[in-house]
Amino acid sequence: MPDSAGLSEPVRAPTPFVAFEFRDFRLFQASSLLSTIGLQMQAVAVGWQVYALTGKALDLGYVGLALFAPSLLFAMVTGQAADRIDRRKLLIACHLLLLVASLALLLVTQVSKSTLAIYAILLVIGTARAFQAPTGQALMPNLVPLSAFPNAVAWSSTTWQISVVAGPALGGLLYAAGGAGKVYACATLLELITVSVLLAIRTRTARSGQTRNSMRELSAGLRFVWQKPVIFGAISLDLFAVLFGGAVALLPIYARDILHTGPSGLGLLRSAPAVGALIIALWLAYRPVLRRAGVTMFACVAAFGLAMIAFAVSQSLWLSLAALALSGAADMVSVFIRHSLVQLRTPDVMRGRVAAVNMIFIGASNELGEFESGVVAQWLGAVPAVVCGGIATCVVVLLWAWWFPALRKIDRLDDTVAT
Repeated sequence: MPDSAGLSEPVRAPTPFVAFEFRDFRLFQASSLLSTIGLQMQAVAVGWQVYALTGKALDLGYVGLALFAPSLLFAMVTGQAADRIDRRKLLIACHLLLLVASLALLLVTQVSKSTLAIYAILLVIGTARAFQAPTGQALMPNLVPLSAFPNAVAWSSTTWQISVVAGPALGGLLYAAGGAGKVYACATLLELITVSVLLAIRTRTARSGQTRNSMRELSAGLRFVWQKPVIFGAISLDLFAVLFGGAVALLPIYARDILHTGPSGLGLLRSAPAVGALIIALWLAYRPVLRRAGVTMFACVAAFGLAMIAFAVSQSLWLSLAALALSGAADMVSVFIRHSLVQLRTPDVMRGRVAAVNMIFIGASNELGEFESGVVAQWLGAVPAVVCGGIATCVVVLLWAWWFPALRKIDRLDDTVAT
């Protein structure tokens, strides 16, 4: 089997599994699968535990804020680190920190019921993720040749969705069976295995250029994104669509107070978007988006907003699961197009810093969106908050289609590949 040394191989006709022909890509995907399952299991336990302790929507919002704050605090250095330090070593360090945080959650659960201690550990997890996400994104193009990269994106998304399906479901079942302690213990074990897998990766990345820490150098990723309307439009569309339309933080409220189910039901609700996304990710591995990529992305973001409105007004568990699955399917197409655009139109020397900017936008849309959801739900109630968010997502789609015509008119994803 070829490994990442095959990056210089001549272009050949792609197959649905071409990315998996490269050893380091297989190991990278295995590590992502294991770690994400553990993190998703923890997310279910933390959400249910915090809501059970306080009963306040705002406290669920603080969970997202604690996870997002480090991304904002270290925004100027995470991408720089990914471009200046061997990405494999940095990734291992991040997962070691996640391992310590999982163990800390386990210990805190045994000796304390303090939400402040949980928030403090979430800040540590957020710090590790702030460095891990751009580093992992920047490393992936080094693991496969350019011809196999779209296939790698599709399978990477598939791996992510498998873990997001399995993780919350397993977390909910473990929580129902033995409480938060069992969930955190399992997550700790998964992170330990993840570190072992990452140690086996052979690919190394050299430092790019001279090491400088000037503000201009640190902000290079932000300036690059700002100067590329297609990239800026794509990631800002996702930012505001999910910031307003997401409802992950409120799922404990829906599970306990609206749909009247337990931790296992919460796990199903958190898994449902990933089920829809997984189906589409598998489809994209075989049938990638070849034409009208811009229009397709806008249409799918609008479909995401409409699905969230349907979820908001549902009082049936199965209808709610179906609406969330549809939202995940629509979001998956958008993610595939956006991620391919950003990576293919960014030169390798800039990928770490641009990935850091992208992860700030994603973090803002997800974790900061959870805080926004908690605040609005505290004011209006959970159902009105999600309905208003879905409507706002559809408005964002219309505005971005008007403000970013170049993004809307994109046809093929590989029309422009950065060098």
